[in-house]
Amino acid sequence: MRQGDQAFRRDDTMGRWPEMTYGGALSFLRRRYSRDLADVDVVVSGVPFDASVTNRPGCRFGPAAIRAASTQLAELKAFPFGFDPFETLAVTDWGDCMIDPHHPETVAPAIEAHAEAILASGARMLTLGGDHSISYPLLKAHAKAHGPVALLQFDAHCDTWEDDGTRMDHGTMFARAAAEGVIDVARSTQVGLRTFNDDDHGFEILTAPWLHRNGIDAALEVVRARAGDAPVYLSFDIDGLDPAFAPGTGTPVAGGLTSWQALEFVRGLKGLNLVGMDLVEVSPPYDHAEITAIAAATVAHDWLCLLAQAKGAEPRAVGRL
Repeated sequence: MRQGDQAFRRDDTMGRWPEMTYGGALSFLRRRYSRDLADVDVVVSGVPFDASVTNRPGCRFGPAAIRAASTQLAELKAFPFGFDPFETLAVTDWGDCMIDPHHPETVAPAIEAHAEAILASGARMLTLGGDHSISYPLLKAHAKAHGPVALLQFDAHCDTWEDDGTRMDHGTMFARAAAEGVIDVARSTQVGLRTFNDDDHGFEILTAPWLHRNGIDAALEVVRARAGDAPVYLSFDIDGLDPAFAPGTGTPVAGGLTSWQALEFVRGLKGLNLVGMDLVEVSPPYDHAEITAIAAATVAHDWLCLLAQAKGAEPRAVGRL
């Protein structure tokens, strides 16, 4: 039996073999590092960039932290799905997008080109950030591949504040994407917001207090009705969680969702046309006992399980779910 370091030792994309949880080469969920995209369903890559933050920095270290936090999730069959997603879904870890922070004008084009090259293969993308500004070039690349996308945004902030069309800012990029038609705003939903903006820019906004009062199922009904059969891009800012569950982030806001609410929400997206995802704003210097990174890794893991299920993986329940 082959054992250990499958991130660089394995020569295929399917299945997995035993690893020490606390040792071995780190990749996301122990997937093989590769840039061979033949027959790959999903490419995981990191974008270690945080020069657009407005408060605490550090999420350039997010991709590494999320990879490290994913090791336990690679040990057992996925909960609550009851299957190994990698028996069905071919997933590789590309590594990180190469960016030059010393030439900031090149960062967004580099991310967009990185995404375009991956999407051209037919694979979906799971991107680990990095600050939330990286979503703008990612969305542009996805819109080129799929047409305007329905944005499903999980966040404490609207990220649609006033934009001048050129600024690098993790709080304005969705206003720009909406203005440019990259996002189909009429099919888009923002979930978990608890900061104020004078303009909703046409998004449906499910605030954190509304979700606390009305529940996950009610939120999912709104999201499903709005998205329909449109290509859905999930942008998950970890600060959508309450700081009690995600202290390791740059702009924490009290009153957010719990980890279980976020996971139930993501697991409830089954059946939507999920074309891409980013998981952003994990800042390890402000984390405690990896709880933010573990939450982020689990959200990303469960999104992959939805794709595996859509490809034919059969869930198997044990216990009451």
